[in-house]
Amino acid sequence: MADYTHGGDFWSACPGKDGVMLDFSANLNPLGMPEAVKQAARRAIDGAEHYPDPFCRKLAAAIARRDGVPAEWIVCGNGAADLIFRLAFALRPRKALVTAPTFSEYEQALTAVGCTTSHHLLREEENFSLTERILEDLTPNTDILFLCTPNNPTGAPIGEKLLTAILSRCREYGTRLVLDECFLHLSDRGEENSRTGFLGEYPELVLLRAFTKCYAMPGLRLGYCITGDEGLRERLWTCAQPWSVSAVAQAAGLAALTECPDHPAAARAFLAKERPFLAKALEELGMKVYPASANYLLFRRAGCTDLKERLAQRGVLIRSCGNYPGLGPDYYRVAVRPHEENLVLIQTLREVL
Repeated sequence: MADYTHGGDFWSACPGKDGVMLDFSANLNPLGMPEAVKQAARRAIDGAEHYPDPFCRKLAAAIARRDGVPAEWIVCGNGAADLIFRLAFALRPRKALVTAPTFSEYEQALTAVGCTTSHHLLREEENFSLTERILEDLTPNTDILFLCTPNNPTGAPIGEKLLTAILSRCREYGTRLVLDECFLHLSDRGEENSRTGFLGEYPELVLLRAFTKCYAMPGLRLGYCITGDEGLRERLWTCAQPWSVSAVAQAAGLAALTECPDHPAAARAFLAKERPFLAKALEELGMKVYPASANYLLFRRAGCTDLKERLAQRGVLIRSCGNYPGLGPDYYRVAVRPHEENLVLIQTLREVL
């Protein structure tokens, strides 16, 4: 069986265990899935004897209204990961550049199509923030660049000035830029950091987004990308199975946008208070906590390489970051959860340390 390299591996973490494990390894909206989204998904079961709309037309129209882009620029998929692989197969790049650390699925998809991937190393002394140094690693041979803002697992955003410089270099070299904004709606200032305004000027830009994080619905699998490149959109459709988004997921996404449009904003308001609380509590336990603008925190406990296992024995699951290029086995990521759960995490850390 292949190794699982992400958070949220609840099924492996607690096989046969009694009681409930608190999962801080999956960085989801701390307010959970809205009840209206759950109800819409349940109702959609009644129509499951029909094939789902392969083009997700109602959902794409709702996304277009929310994101301020033409509906035809939107391609929906079975989560953002589905679209990452579809992009790799549609473009067939030969040389790619990704940051280290970042979401592992980029390199996995690129490897699947025989692409050679180089790493731009983010530096701890710069709090793992992206800087103009990346322009040195972009070359005329770079076919595709994957960036994530806020980055996963560091939580660091990419500033507009730097992104403009990167896009200009990508245009000069003919490099495709895929910008992962899956945590956009849970990050500081939310939609104010949206880069949809760049799409008209830079057809080489592709934005990745998902309902997974901001509506806490990873089990329903729903993501989308936005691009003004018509040719790329056509290739993305040809690289997918005809019904990649289930009727249940489409109904849930539509309900999220039409019935719960303020859910991510409510989460941001909660995070504005709770993330600093959790960061301070971790620091008081001797952790090195890195600045973040998202709904999760990266921290280091120097020399402690078994913290995940110690906590799991007590019913608390966190994300070990030892398998991220650029990080070591004593780096960890935790989601910001409801206050009562965060208190349990801190108390359990205090006990195992």
